[in-house]
Amino acid sequence: MVILGIDAHKRSHTVVAVDEVGRKLGEKTLGTTTADHLALVTWADRFGQERRWAVEDCRHLSRRLERDLLAAGERITRVPPKLMANARDGARTYGKSDPIDALAVARAALREPDLPTAQLDGPDRDLRLLADYRDDLVAERTRVINRIRWQLHEIDPAWQPPARCLQRAKNLNKIAADLAGRDGIVPRLCRSLVQRCRELTEQITALDKELKHLVEKLAPALLEIIGCGTLTAAKIVGETAGVKRFRSRHAYARHNGTAPLPVWSGNRQRHRLSRVGNRQLNTAIHRIAITQAHYHQPARDFLQRRRADGDTTSESLRALKRRLSDVVFRALLTDA
Repeated sequence: MVILGIDAHKRSHTVVAVDEVGRKLGEKTLGTTTADHLALVTWADRFGQERRWAVEDCRHLSRRLERDLLAAGERITRVPPKLMANARDGARTYGKSDPIDALAVARAALREPDLPTAQLDGPDRDLRLLADYRDDLVAERTRVINRIRWQLHEIDPAWQPPARCLQRAKNLNKIAADLAGRDGIVPRLCRSLVQRCRELTEQITALDKELKHLVEKLAPALLEIIGCGTLTAAKIVGETAGVKRFRSRHAYARHNGTAPLPVWSGNRQRHRLSRVGNRQLNTAIHRIAITQAHYHQPARDFLQRRRADGDTTSESLRALKRRLSDVVFRALLTDA
């Protein structure tokens, strides 16, 4: 078995081939077009058909490469970047270069046989792109609203719209009507910002409807979880990127950062909060946990039992999130 490790970049890819004990067999650097990727497959034929590709998990750089290799019938393993550091530290070579990084990718894949495999993008990526784009629009609208408030304050310090009211069309229309009879550069700019805020709100509303339709079709079991709304479900499905690539619920908990880290030595066993993993997934599960802690009686009973056993409020909430990770994992399997 030959492992071909790839260090992917925007304009070039470097591949290093190693045998089953990690000895370097060859290296090659080429471009990032489909023709270059097909030439890479032809170059790899010299090592035989028993081969596996290992790509650093940075899909914004390696997506086209993975798509072309998968279309050619190749097998691809995704290597988390943190595994490469250990491989570089344990190597006999010093420094950092594309061939050194590609060699580290190959040896990390050789050392860790259970790494996730790559697959062609499906509807979950479309859901992720839409959810991320909505987040960008909401952030932009927030910046526009902040500028509107400062300009309204400059026009009239007593003009202070209530909090969270500028997301509604009727309030924007009222402000635009009040600004219509005012002259000057600040009122003109403010009218332009009000129009931009109105456009962003319309785009966000349209995206909400599209996301709702997609989530209801892709993740009905996930939506049945108490506290999991459309946007949370969209974020979970998009960030999970295929639940079947995880070998167990424990691997999924480690991926989303809800699995506690052991930090003990001796007789007393202790664990602490994990700050690694996918933080977007962790935030989505946290929203579910907060909602259930307020409105779902079984979750409230669980938190009460944990606090009665000596856990703090934060520790009991982390335990609830770990349980919810398993619930989300089972729901995703059902939907898959």
